[in-house]
Amino acid sequence: MPKKQPIAVEVIAGKRYFWCSCGKSQKQPWCDGSHAGTEFSPLIYEATENKTLHVCACKKTGHPPLCDGSHQLLFGGGRDEYFETGQSD
Repeated sequence: MPKKQPIAVEVIAGKRYFWCSCGKSQKQPWCDGSHAGTEFSPLIYEATENKTLHVCACKKTGHPPLCDGSHQLLFGGGRDEYFETGQSD
């Protein structure tokens, strides 16, 4: 688990991003190829608009690459209402 909370990132409409699913990348939350030789592959995310996203860094989200609050459950907390059905912003 690279981080215990999401990472806020600015994305640009039309640009493709490669979300690290293995947790080994040194460029979190994006892939740097560290998954080579594992069963993991990056997830491609294409931005539809310019905006700030809260990208999962604990790798436990049910809505990759977006944070759904799963990190809160890992530490005995409850999931915020904001994250119940995935990120909406």
